[in-house]
Amino acid sequence: MNHTITAVDGLDVGHYTDSKNATGCTVFLFTEGTVGGVDVRGGSPGTRETDLLRPVHRVDQIHAVILSGGSAYGLDAASGVVAYLESRGIGFKVGSAIVPIVSSAILYDLGVITSEARPSAEDGKNACLAASSEPMPEGSVGAGTGATVAKSGGFNRSVKGGIGTAAITLSTGQTVAAAVAVNAVGGVWDYKSGKLLAGPRRTDGSFEDPVAMLIRGLDDSPSGPVNTTIGLVATDAKLSKEDTNYLAGVSHDGLALTIRPCHTVRDGDTMFAVATGRNESKLDLTSMGAAAVEVTAQAVIRAIQQATGLGGIPSLHELKC
Repeated sequence: MNHTITAVDGLDVGHYTDSKNATGCTVFLFTEGTVGGVDVRGGSPGTRETDLLRPVHRVDQIHAVILSGGSAYGLDAASGVVAYLESRGIGFKVGSAIVPIVSSAILYDLGVITSEARPSAEDGKNACLAASSEPMPEGSVGAGTGATVAKSGGFNRSVKGGIGTAAITLSTGQTVAAAVAVNAVGGVWDYKSGKLLAGPRRTDGSFEDPVAMLIRGLDDSPSGPVNTTIGLVATDAKLSKEDTNYLAGVSHDGLALTIRPCHTVRDGDTMFAVATGRNESKLDLTSMGAAAVEVTAQAVIRAIQQATGLGGIPSLHELKC
């Protein structure tokens, strides 16, 4: 059974992964168009085509969302997605032109191995060519390839992050799912048990509480906006633009349940939401919001549980956590 974001009907996912250079991108394709929303938080976001997702703006369909490493350079990957969709006649028809709408957000993975390699337009296109409705691969792939977490003790004490996904089917029949690339300055907690799953590493292999470190003035985080968690909540329900923006907003609660500190000035945390409209069953938006929080929190935890070590940064598996 598919418990990943591709359980949502009308959505394909593809990764481009560069393990050699610790970067990559992940594309979500909606070739028939979909309603979209967004909520951008944190002090250091990097985004493209987010303003048009606001309810007051005219565009009511998007054709892809791409999450990318490479910091601001990684926004170039979206151009490859636009070109891929245009070549297939997918987008808004404006006179004789085809204009695909592709929203994007980036995270900072420069320097995990190198700062010279960043996802390009060609890499974005390759992610599209790899896209399918098969269960989405997780861990140190795509946008999560160079992701790291728990950097308040310095980069050399961080833990490998990644990209994770989860899905829930509501009693009304709709599916709500999330995919999140986790690259936070904060640590990651199990929101059910309260256990710290990944924090700054001590020499004995245990983790230090990053919030307590910050409060005590022991912050040794890399300077600048070198973090950011980005993701997408998707459902097959039929929602309005206002409703998808609501889902994007409440999904940040899932980040805050699992990542502490969250939405810092050094993070550019951004969550998109889409509704493919394939399931027209009666819905309850409150239940959908609760599910969006849950799958986002689950996706964050899976991102670090499924990650593999890279660039000298160990994963939880290597730490036997």
